[in-house]
Amino acid sequence: MDLTADTLPFDFRPATRVVFGRGAIDRLGELTLSIAPRERDSADPLRVLLVCDPGIVAAGHAQHGVDVLAKAGLRVFLFDGVEENPTTEHVDRGVAFARENDIELIVGLGGGSSMDCAKGVNFLFTGGGKMADYWGVGKASQPMLPFIAVPTTAGTGSEAQSFALIADPQTHQKMACGDRKAAARIALLDPDLTLTQPQEVTAATGLDAIAHVLESYVCTSANPVSRMYAAHAWRMLSTGFERVLARPDDVDARAAMLLGAHFAGASIENSMLGAAHACANPLTARHNVTHGLAVSLMLPHVIRFNAPSAEEHYTALTNGSAERGAADVLARMVERFMNLARVSSRLRDHGVPRESAAELATMAAKQWTAQFNPRPIGEPEFQELFEVAW
Repeated sequence: MDLTADTLPFDFRPATRVVFGRGAIDRLGELTLSIAPRERDSADPLRVLLVCDPGIVAAGHAQHGVDVLAKAGLRVFLFDGVEENPTTEHVDRGVAFARENDIELIVGLGGGSSMDCAKGVNFLFTGGGKMADYWGVGKASQPMLPFIAVPTTAGTGSEAQSFALIADPQTHQKMACGDRKAAARIALLDPDLTLTQPQEVTAATGLDAIAHVLESYVCTSANPVSRMYAAHAWRMLSTGFERVLARPDDVDARAAMLLGAHFAGASIENSMLGAAHACANPLTARHNVTHGLAVSLMLPHVIRFNAPSAEEHYTALTNGSAERGAADVLARMVERFMNLARVSSRLRDHGVPRESAAELATMAAKQWTAQFNPRPIGEPEFQELFEVAW
């Protein structure tokens, strides 16, 4: 047995407490007080910023969060100005609102967009400047406010990561701003919160989580810790996805997807992604393809492309059941999942013109995640992938 892959060096420093279970949202007040920056004072309550989007308000989750926090004696300020793929404009509005109300702690409630925006607000509220100043890793020079992440979708795993993905509204370039100080102090995972997801959101976010596993497991910065998380996530996601699509009210399936997505996010936090995510960002920026859908459209083609460099690791994810062609087995599984979700696997069916392949390839080659792909890839290879996917 070759032990090389199991003895790679790593530096594992988990920063986030994970609280998981049905009804866990009702502990939000108690958990917030546990990380409060000062003692509770009834005459001067702690001031909490709750960041979400209008859909979370409409689903009733925002009010539930406000009520639980208020019951714990906290003063809550609701900022619901987040949209999908948040930009610097959303963050700037959130920062202005936070400063106006002298915020002391932040809660991000919702999908990846809400949590990313909450992290972005934290960067600027505590450190000043503009979002681009934090593009990269370790750019935050000041302590940041305590942050709690409460996902309502099972997909991004943002609650497990110290990165905020914030787009430039003019160029649509996504800036990955990462710092350990931005990590959630607590990730609160309540499967009941995911029951309100529309079916198309369940599908898109689930496919995104699956992509996180299949990319982080084979990327060049993978290590024993990240692969441990990814392997467990794969067991949960690969069985839970079909079940949650068939029975949306199956809370056990919802729980498996939520925890699987979290573990996939933890895998990314301890490693990185690859070419499928490098392809997805330009598709979202140029043709408004939802991120989870964009990455799943490219994933089967990237898996097959990576086979010469990653077949051994793909075989591990298939439990050795496909000693030859494991990459193709996984690619076919992704295609099957897309079919179950009633999602076309062709770019042409999502409004992407064939002639855009060259431009998309140029953009994809500049994405940070491309450098971690297990098989080296540049513009010519990206263009071929886009053309094959068309």
